[in-house]
Amino acid sequence: MNNDIAFYDATKLALLIRTKEVSPVEVMQQHLERIEVLNPSINAIVTIASGAIAAAKAAEAALLAGDEVGPLHGVPFTVKDSIDTAGVLTQRGSPIFKDRLPDADATSVARMKKAGGILLGKTNLPEFSYWIESDNLLSGRSNNPWDTTRTPGGSSGGESAAIAAGMSPIGLGTDLAISVRGPAAQTGITSMKATHGRVPMTGIWPRAPRRFWHVGPMARSVRDIALAFSQLSGPDGHDAFATSTVQFDAGIGRQPYRPLRVGWMVGPGLGPVDPEVAATVKAAAEALKGVGIHVEQVGIPALEHDFALDVFNRLHVMEMKPAFRLATVGHEDQMYKMARAMLSLPETSMADFIDAEQAVERIRDGYADYFRTFDALITHVLPIPAHKHGVEEFVIDGQTVDATYLQAATVPLNVTGLPGVSMRFGTSREGLPINVQIVGSWLAESTILHVASLLESISSVRNMHPSL
Repeated sequence: MNNDIAFYDATKLALLIRTKEVSPVEVMQQHLERIEVLNPSINAIVTIASGAIAAAKAAEAALLAGDEVGPLHGVPFTVKDSIDTAGVLTQRGSPIFKDRLPDADATSVARMKKAGGILLGKTNLPEFSYWIESDNLLSGRSNNPWDTTRTPGGSSGGESAAIAAGMSPIGLGTDLAISVRGPAAQTGITSMKATHGRVPMTGIWPRAPRRFWHVGPMARSVRDIALAFSQLSGPDGHDAFATSTVQFDAGIGRQPYRPLRVGWMVGPGLGPVDPEVAATVKAAAEALKGVGIHVEQVGIPALEHDFALDVFNRLHVMEMKPAFRLATVGHEDQMYKMARAMLSLPETSMADFIDAEQAVERIRDGYADYFRTFDALITHVLPIPAHKHGVEEFVIDGQTVDATYLQAATVPLNVTGLPGVSMRFGTSREGLPINVQIVGSWLAESTILHVASLLESISSVRNMHPSL
């Protein structure tokens, strides 16, 4: 196996392919060989796209013919198995959808292909993308390449594990409350949940409800995330949330129009945080201060008044139950534990539901007030590094909490629709990655990608990979 190719980012692979220093076929073969060796222990890839090699040969022929090519020409990419791929299994992590073959690509997949990317395979997830671990009755449990006794997260855990292990350079995940940012943090890669609606959800389950759902890129560099986002964003005429036509400048190295003001917080409103993780957030803030950016510790009172995780729980249980019932009716014996748990939860009263709806507005207003003064916010992604499989209760900074609290710093961005980047900036005492989250105002992806690129350029962990 060529480990250099395996850990080149997508941008570099695209350049090497375009300049004919490597061929798309060689790149595809190297990734397939790595999957053959590593996937049995990690279980990140659940399906290999049967046309991958043929597509790589066609990409090579196009280059030799001098055809105009896209920015990801010949680069393999993987896709979470809840996202439709034409003629390639999309089984949603459930025996109920075993052998399901979509007729059409999801909009996000079609756009990656239009940019020249080649579908390599599909990645594991929890049943229906619903949990913080990637485990299901159909394809089993995914393991973290840094330590296989630990989880790579959920719900895009197979995607994060595949990219961290060098089995894929770039891919697509979905995010309801944590699911591209949390897995990225548990495996030390980079991901972005853009402003809600920036990337259409067409071709991804569930069609409704989807007001908190996002699809986003996952990769090993900030520039890859920027490149992918520049290809993924924009209306498609089908997803009515995807209406913004704001253009995005993928040139993340440009200077902002005025000096940036960045706040950082780990405190009230985001749940308990492990001291190691809190120290990493502070270190990221200090690093930005060291390159001349105005940085200060902040608080957002709205998050202290309305705990976003509680707000989200009161809303989405009522919204998701009908979708789960519809998907599982007549197949109740094939449901895994999280679908069963969801359907057994008590329903939210109408009064609590309305209060939660209004709490979302209060939280949105709180962020709007914050972004009047600041351009970005740095927080933790997860309160702890990657945890052991199957843990349902944690003691974090002396406080005992259940596993849902791992979403406390990520879910505010889902209920508000704000964009956020997850990127590695530290390492735990046990050698596990620690990521930070860079949050921006609505439609301000270019700002947070700029901040992320600055942090990446001064990070001491930029090129660290699991020893496999």
